[in-house]
Amino acid sequence: MSQTDTSVNKRLAAVTAAGTSVWLDQISRSLIETGELATMVKEYSLRGLTSNPAIFEKAINGAEEYDEQFTSLNEAGKDAREIYQELAIKDIQDAADILRPVYDESDGLDGFVSFEVDPDLAQDADKTIAQAREYWSRVDRPNLMIKIPGTPEGLGPIETAISEGINVNVTLLFSVQAYATVAEAFIKGLEKRHAAGESLDVQSVASFFVSRVDSEVDKRLEELDKPELAGKAGLANARAAYIKFKEIFHGERFAELKAAGAPVQRPLWASTGTKNPDYPDTLYVDGLVGPETVNTMPMATLKAAAERTEVDPANPTVDIDPEHDLLALGGAGIDMDDVTAKLLTDGIAAFVTPMESLLEGIEKKRSEA
Repeated sequence: MSQTDTSVNKRLAAVTAAGTSVWLDQISRSLIETGELATMVKEYSLRGLTSNPAIFEKAINGAEEYDEQFTSLNEAGKDAREIYQELAIKDIQDAADILRPVYDESDGLDGFVSFEVDPDLAQDADKTIAQAREYWSRVDRPNLMIKIPGTPEGLGPIETAISEGINVNVTLLFSVQAYATVAEAFIKGLEKRHAAGESLDVQSVASFFVSRVDSEVDKRLEELDKPELAGKAGLANARAAYIKFKEIFHGERFAELKAAGAPVQRPLWASTGTKNPDYPDTLYVDGLVGPETVNTMPMATLKAAAERTEVDPANPTVDIDPEHDLLALGGAGIDMDDVTAKLLTDGIAAFVTPMESLLEGIEKKRSEA
């Protein structure tokens, strides 16, 4: 559909034109089967979708649209984890098929659906890459991205997956240093392919979390009696990561691969729903627009952006210099290294818990069947 079509939301089309791909951080069978996802692709310039166990936990437990497939799987003797995987994979495949035209029209840059390896594998490199391969094979869609945590244990699987031609969404990134390490793993994976004479057409995004940084820093600022700096850390930290992105992917380190046609690993702004009701609900959309980026938004944030976000493509907000805010935060006693280390630890736990709850819900349903 043409971007001049009156049904296309002009605000989100402007975000896309400025270089930020609009993705949705949600999945459910009802979203797919009602046609809502397809409508959003046409009207909201939607170019991708992300999922995680917390999202599937909300989608699957108690939703009757999964009942028929659940009953079939349960009668076949599948255990709770096997049932979860079958239910989730169907949703991922169907969403990928809806987004496939975006993938084709963008020459494989967008149109991706992300599916996460089980969070309880985050500390085990061998099991992580084994499951990444398994999911890649079972979903069997070129516009799939496998989500792998950007933990120290995840670096090997990220590099290996890229070297094997598996698209990767690296998740749980909070610090600029962790981002740089993940970018290096992506580049090393591509270098292996290049040396072997294989195609460099492998896509990756690096999911850098935003609102959680403000939540943690604001709490510390309150204790330090420095309320004037609240709401600045999330954007500043993300903008610092974008500076590092440009240094790496538009500098010498990536030059040879870039000349050979390799894609960059785009920063993906994650956790972009505001958690503080005093902040504008489009804060992390308006403040991080610019070339070669992705913003994956919860449904409420996406709809708010469709109504209110303002974009000037000539002045990308992601390029605003973060140094002043970062220095002010440091001067106030905020240790960003400590903040981001805590957020990573919390983030891993926050993904394991919904997975456990999801499996418990499926097990309960099995016992009642």
